[in-house]
Amino acid sequence: MAKDRRRPRLQEIGDEPDYRFTLANERTFLAWIRTALSLLAGGVAVVQFLPDLGPRPQRLLLGFILVAIALALAASAYRRWFRVERAMRLSQALPASLMPLMLSLGVAVVIGVSVVLMLSDV
Repeated sequence: MAKDRRRPRLQEIGDEPDYRFTLANERTFLAWIRTALSLLAGGVAVVQFLPDLGPRPQRLLLGFILVAIALALAASAYRRWFRVERAMRLSQALPASLMPLMLSLGVAVVIGVSVVLMLSDV
């Protein structure tokens, strides 16, 4: 008889955690997604609706930085949710995440570029 080589579904791993922790993990996932959507909207707004901020190439740079951060957050949010859910099911320590560092550094870069754009217009 052939072996079943499929990867086990998350619900088949370990023990069911307290539903409150699962819901908290889901809320955190949704917060990362909301943050990504906000950054995406900010990137579009900078490029399309703020002509006084600076020349178009500089606005494009700022907008692309915002969109890149949004993409990175959205792309890694599910992976983080899955890793935390799996750790809870296996009664393991929660995995570390680079997402807060990535978001902080990205926003710091956006702030720096924004300040340069604002001061270059003075």
